Amino acid sequence: MRWVSAAVVTAVVFGLLDAIWLGRIGRPIYTDRLGELLAPRVDMTAALLFYAIYVLGITYLVTVPALERDSPLSAAVGGAVLGLVAYATWNLTNLAVLRGFPASIVPIDMAWGAVATAVTALVTVLVVRALPWVSS
Repeated sequence: MRWVSAAVVTAVVFGLLDAIWLGRIGRPIYTDRLGELLAPRVDMTAALLFYAIYVLGITYLVTVPALERDSPLSAAVGGAVLGLVAYATWNLTNLAVLRGFPASIVPIDMAWGAVATAVTALVTVLVVRALPWVSS
């Protein structure tokens, strides 16, 4: 039950954070810097596949181990590291192989990945620890 609860909470928290970021805060940054590289519409299949894989990764690699150690701090640190690595993979690969990929977006997006994943993992651990149906 702990694993399922952690995955569900992770999906909700990360989904909300990323919706706020992509819908409000980050949108003008990405539109300005990525311009013509942006698709006219989001490919929802690809987006949902990313979210499913990333949520499972956060859950397996960060939140469940942090819950087992009863360590919100390890959730935050592990989330920051995972987010930095995941978003660096996307950004630095694009910078290396795509013509016209703006270097100015790289630190912004990598920082977002680290912060969003750290907050998601931390909140998930705190929420799951408080759920009455999840045994320790």
